[in-house]
Order: sequence, then structure tokens, then C-alpha cells
Amino acid sequence: MSDLHTSAPSGPGLKRVLGLSSLVLYGIILIQPTAPMPLFGAAASLARGHVVTTILIGMFAMLFTAISYGRMANAYPSAGSAYTYVSREIHPSLGYFVGWGMIFDYVMNPIISVIWISKAAMNLIPEIPFGVYAIAFTCLFTAMNLRGIESSSRTNSVIATGLGVVIILFLAAAVRYLFLHPPLNAGEWTRPFYDPKTFAFSSVSAGASLAVLTYIGFDGISTLSEEVHNPRRNILLATVLVCIITGILASVQVYFAQLIWPGSTFPDQDTAFCYIAGKAGGQWLFHTVNLALLVATIGSGSGAQLGAGRLLYGMGRDNAIPGKFFAAINPRTRIPSNNIILVGVIILGGVFLLSYPLGAQLLNFGALIAFMGVNLSSFVRYFLRAEHKTFSHFIVPFLGFSVCLYLWLSLGIKAKIVGISWLSLGLIYGAYRTNWFRNPLQFVRLESNDDADDNKADADKTKK
Repeated sequence: MSDLHTSAPSGPGLKRVLGLSSLVLYGIILIQPTAPMPLFGAAASLARGHVVTTILIGMFAMLFTAISYGRMANAYPSAGSAYTYVSREIHPSLGYFVGWGMIFDYVMNPIISVIWISKAAMNLIPEIPFGVYAIAFTCLFTAMNLRGIESSSRTNSVIATGLGVVIILFLAAAVRYLFLHPPLNAGEWTRPFYDPKTFAFSSVSAGASLAVLTYIGFDGISTLSEEVHNPRRNILLATVLVCIITGILASVQVYFAQLIWPGSTFPDQDTAFCYIAGKAGGQWLFHTVNLALLVATIGSGSGAQLGAGRLLYGMGRDNAIPGKFFAAINPRTRIPSNNIILVGVIILGGVFLLSYPLGAQLLNFGALIAFMGVNLSSFVRYFLRAEHKTFSHFIVPFLGFSVCLYLWLSLGIKAKIVGISWLSLGLIYGAYRTNWFRNPLQFVRLESNDDADDNKADADKTKK
């Protein structure tokens, strides 16, 4: 599996309709501006209260990978994301392996989203059983993504506005609560960052490995490279901006939450932030935050399903998986409808087979493989093969790869067993598709932005 095939894809292609603001909104919704709220209780328990510190460590770590994603999206404006970058920059067989692992990331995100929102909905109307909610939300996700990319962008705008209002309500209630019940001394104001009584590097590291979940999803921005105006500029900017904006929003939220509830034990760990909101503003804020998290997870889960459809489209277009099905584009909506429907079916099965914790770890398993692949691709393209080598092109992917490898090795044993089994299945399928890797994958020719600039210059010379 080595050489690129030079034929162009037949049939309708994807439609360039998105600008920078739409990309940023998509990334924020995919990650969730309220991302630290669901994991707050678990992070507080692991890090012994240092949730703000773990969020900031996570932002610092993910920024390196975000830059690598942006750089590679500049080079290859394709819908395949990490799969495309590794396949074309390093080796097709390694890219196929990364793409197969990425399926966990993109499919597990909507699965755990449906599990969480179904349980959150039961808090509002407990008379309806979990199974009914799971089916209804899976159908909702699929219907949202079948409407087309422009409709999905408009939905993201509405969700982002609503979540922004809820965050403002929480922060206003938190400020009011702290004004009426201020910390006892000046040291209490800095305790969310560092508490000498409970601080331990091992516990903060464990919390940081979980806090990285706050940022997972930003890579989905690169799957829309073929639907973006000026991808060379906008993908890099949007990826970095989403990481920074998410980190700032998350840090502010958890800082106030820790001031309101200094301990790390809660009536219910999974919904700890709802109890904090209730303490700050009363029952109306408890229910408002619960509803906000439900809506946010709908946006995140449906966005992940959108990304999964485009990942499968990229792999199908390259014939890594059957292209007749996976590379088909709906001529009316210009989206890979077959993939969206298939992912919907997988989601429905997954919500009844997996628990939320295991699904979250499997998501990390695939995401971190993708992150390592992108950092490695950036290192190869911009440092090893570049004429002009810079320190930035070395240190950014090196640190990004190292952090992701450490986090991947820190995953639970059950997640590793299931994840490695999935990778083994992919290896067997890849061997079948390529006659034990003796036949190459037939990659579609995708012109990089650098190549496009060279071709344009040659054309201008010809005209002269």
C-alpha cells in the first residue's frame, strides 16, 4: 500500500459553504462550551480538587496537537482528517490503521452522548424508559445530519447561543453567591489552582488525563476541509481558536464551581455540576443546567456523527472500505447519506451494549491514536522533508505526540483490550482487501495547497 492513484472522483463532490465563524461554532459545539460540567465530579475526585489546574494542563497539551492539525489541513484540504494526513504523508498502510482506530473516536462520541442525554432526560420525565429516549435521540441525530451541512451550521449557531446564555446565568449566580458567602481568607481564592493540603503530582496527572476530554472533538474541524472557504487559513485558525476558547471558558466555569463547592464529594458524581448550580442559584438553576447539558450533548453527539460520516466517506473514496457504499454522495444534499444512516444504526446498538465510562475510554483510545498520527505527519512533512527546517516544526509535533502517547498508555485495561481487538480486526480486513498488503490502496488524487500554488504559478508562466 504505497503509491497514490491519480484518478479523480466521479459524481458530485462536497460543497464549500463554511467560513471561519461557522467552523469555530462547529468546533465549540462539537467539544461543547459546557464540556467541563459533566466530568467535573470525576475530575475533582481524581485530582483532589485541582480541576482548574487539570483543565489548563489539558489546554496546554492539546494546543500542540491543534497546531499540527491546522498545518496538515493546510497541506491536504480533504475530508479524511488524520487518516488522510498519515496515508499521504507517511504511508497508506499506516494511514489505514489510523483511520480504522479513528472510527472508535467518531462513533463512540455519539454513543456516549445518547447514553448521557437519555439519562438526563429521565431526570426531567422519569416515566419514559431509557430505551425510548435512546431510540428517539438516535433518530434525532440522524435526521439533523441528513439535512445537509448548511442546516447543521445553522443548528450549531442556535445551540451555541443558548449555551452561552446558560453559562452567563451560572456565572452571574456564582458571583452573587460568592458576594453573599465570600471565602474565609485570600488563600481560598487560589485554592482551585493549588491546595498545599491535597496537591500531589500523581493525582493531578490522573485528573489531567480525564480533563483532556474537555477538548476532544476539535479535530472534527479538519473533516470539513473540503466544505470550507479558504481552508489553508481557516482550518488552522479555527482549530487553535476552538482550543483556546474552550480552555478559557472551561477554566472560568470550574474555578467558580470550586469556590462554591470546595470539596470533592458530591451527592452524585456524574451530575455534580448540577448540584453546584443548585447551591449557587437554587432549583431553577439546577434544572436549567441539567437541560443545558442535555442540549449541549445533542449538539456534540450529532456533530460527531457528522464527522464520522465524512471520515467513512474519505476512506471509501480511497477504496480502503467499499467505495460504492461509503463514497456515495447524495446529489440533493451533497452529503454522504449512506454513512450517516449506518452510523445511526451503530449508535442505536451501542447505547444498549456499552456503559458510559467504557464508551468514553474507547473514544479516547481512537482519538489519541489519531492525535499521534497527525503529530507524526506534521513532523515528517514540515521538519524531516522541509528544505528550511525550524525549531517550531520540530518541537510542536514532538511534544504533541509525546503527551498523546502518555495519555494513551494511561487508559484502562478493559479499553485497551477492546481497542486492540478492534485494531486487530481492522488489520485482518486490510489484509483481505489488499491480498495481504501486496496490492496498493487506490488513493484518489488530492492536490495539496502547496501543489495548487505551484500549478497556478506554472499556469501563469505559460500564459506569459
